[in-house]
Amino acid sequence: MNNRRFTTFGLLPFFVVLIVGLCACDQTGQLLRPGTPETEPPDEAIPVGVVLSMTGRYAASSGDSIRHGLELALEETNRSQRNSRQIRFITVDDQSTIEGAIKAYNRLIQDGVPAILGPATSSQTEAAYPVAQAHGVVAMSPTSTARGLSALGDYLFRAALTTDVVIPSGIETTHAKLGYQTAATLYDDTDVFSTDSDLAVRETLAAKGVEILITETFREGDTDFTAQLTRIKEMNPDVIFVSAQAPEKPGILTQGRQVGIPASVPFIVRTLTMSNVEASGDAAEGAITFVGWASAADAPGNQAFVQNYSEKYGEAPDNYAARAYVAFSVLAEAIAVAGSADSTAIRDALTNIRGFDTIVGKFSFNADGDAVYEPKILIVRDGELQIFE
Repeated sequence: MNNRRFTTFGLLPFFVVLIVGLCACDQTGQLLRPGTPETEPPDEAIPVGVVLSMTGRYAASSGDSIRHGLELALEETNRSQRNSRQIRFITVDDQSTIEGAIKAYNRLIQDGVPAILGPATSSQTEAAYPVAQAHGVVAMSPTSTARGLSALGDYLFRAALTTDVVIPSGIETTHAKLGYQTAATLYDDTDVFSTDSDLAVRETLAAKGVEILITETFREGDTDFTAQLTRIKEMNPDVIFVSAQAPEKPGILTQGRQVGIPASVPFIVRTLTMSNVEASGDAAEGAITFVGWASAADAPGNQAFVQNYSEKYGEAPDNYAARAYVAFSVLAEAIAVAGSADSTAIRDALTNIRGFDTIVGKFSFNADGDAVYEPKILIVRDGELQIFE
């Protein structure tokens, strides 16, 4: 039984309208509901849409990793024959933009996919999700984490832990260990993920009695953060929370140390990856991050995933790759349980996933369609991301 909240999005019945003209290839009005069994022979591969940042500002920082994680999961799933039918991807480049994500969703829905994986960011997801909901197509973002996005409709899901799960848990643990009493925050005020993350940080710190001395902002694409970091340094906080997308993180870390913020003041940065650490050099040492996956975790299949990914792509997986791998694994399980390419059947199967073994541990969805599993805290020690203890 599907216990998700249904939205007010209306969906009129879909019909196939074939108009035969002088040209046999001229067809109009093909509004067949995506993914119904009548449209695909039983032996045909099930198409799953992928909205991916193949170009633009997120391509190198997260797009490649997400693509690799999805590809590896697809390859392993099809080889395992868990599903009675193979699955294939139809991938569309969202060009790292909100507009591109919306266009990609519309195109994939026209192509008749029953489910879409992506986009990556919360800003893109917030804009694109209503398109899928209005057409009754399942959508799952592997990596977006801002609160409230899956609650936009009952066909919408996410594989990443949301800010209201990751941040309170991370602050509870780090506050107990480090004992910070004052804090500064720095965030991108043009980005949904960053603004929601910073709000959750300030809410949680206030509840813990930690004084927030200063909050500074920047904008997507900025490269000079020295003014904001200098003002933060002058306030002498015990800890600095940073909410930003991947391209800005190395600059913030390196410039923070350059303006004189001492190494004894840790930066706590959402979703820090080894690429960010390497790009930041010594400035990343001691930085802490709240995430959903750790390469050293002993979750079922995690070490095999790390090994297989490293052998296939010549580099270790990061958090983006891991969450993409999990997203497809969960979707493939739902397709297998549904036994069809019908969007509603897949949605219902996803809704009922409870305690499914993944590389992040036991995975479930809550009533809104957001992921539930154990969050992780990592710290940079000797240039490596290690479990915070």
